[in-house]
Amino acid sequence: MDQIEFFSDQAGRFVMAPRQVSSRFGIGDVVCHRLFDFRGVVFDIDPVFANSEEWYDSIPANIRPSREQPFYHLLAENDESYYVAYVSQQNLRRDTDGPVGHPDVAQMFEGYENGRYRMRRSLTH
Repeated sequence: MDQIEFFSDQAGRFVMAPRQVSSRFGIGDVVCHRLFDFRGVVFDIDPVFANSEEWYDSIPANIRPSREQPFYHLLAENDESYYVAYVSQQNLRRDTDGPVGHPDVAQMFEGYENGRYRMRRSLTH
């Protein structure tokens, strides 16, 4: 399999990933977690797990996701707070409940339509 190496700031190390990865969601998509009660908007995608070993090991073994799938960075929200989440593809599904209320959404995105946001033009250049 053809692979590529990239540096992950979160993991503090280089990570190997397949050169081609099929991600189910894109930047700007609104998604929700399959097991836990939170939702968010995708602002970055790692082709495979690229966080710290401590983070990965903190997930209970019986629900720990495979490393060999896309992981999504979300501006997330639940009924109590706003935060940034890092979630495996297998634990996400498309959300149809409307716009996300996270206060940082407006810094990165504009124009919510059909379940997704458009990245601000100033960030795409």
